Amino acid sequence: MNKFFILFILLLSSMPVLGIERDYFVEKTLASNKYPAPYTNLNYNYESLERVPIKLQITNSISTKKDNIYDGEKIEFRVREDVFYDNKIIIKKGTIVKAEIETYTTRGWNGIPATMIVDNFEIPNIEKDKLKSLYIKKGANRTIYVLPVKWALTPLPPTGSFTNIILGGHAKITPKDKIVIYYYPKWGSKLSDNNIDIIKF
Repeated sequence: MNKFFILFILLLSSMPVLGIERDYFVEKTLASNKYPAPYTNLNYNYESLERVPIKLQITNSISTKKDNIYDGEKIEFRVREDVFYDNKIIIKKGTIVKAEIETYTTRGWNGIPATMIVDNFEIPNIEKDKLKSLYIKKGANRTIYVLPVKWALTPLPPTGSFTNIILGGHAKITPKDKIVIYYYPKWGSKLSDNNIDIIKF
């Protein structure tokens, strides 16, 4: 009998065993390690659409062009104008607001721009659960003219690949950027027991 055929049969017959060993290893690893559950707040009510804009500017410019930025890096913003609610100042102009670079991507070939995502804003005396604060900044998107050129050159290989070397723009946040996040003062009231049961189900 052909030795390659025999080898194929042996490999085929061992696959279920390998699968069982893998599942056993995964289950044993998960059972021996305790992982913290992600934060959830099922009792929060987000129905209210009433919101208060909070205008910010970054204190120091940051850019994906620099090699020293990283995911989770702490950055600071300053409130540009007094923030009012119910005819009262709830956040004063000049208040320092902390946040972090949640994640960033470097620029890529074919004109794909770099991106910075900023979140986890912390404002004194304001609950984080009442903020809608995700801020995204992208660099120059050059794909809008790079890709048509690439498609036009594709029938003439390998000229279509030449556009790969064209990079997108760096993402940069400067004090000139007018950043606005939103405070929802009526978020947070408890849901009824019936609604909670529906969510749990």
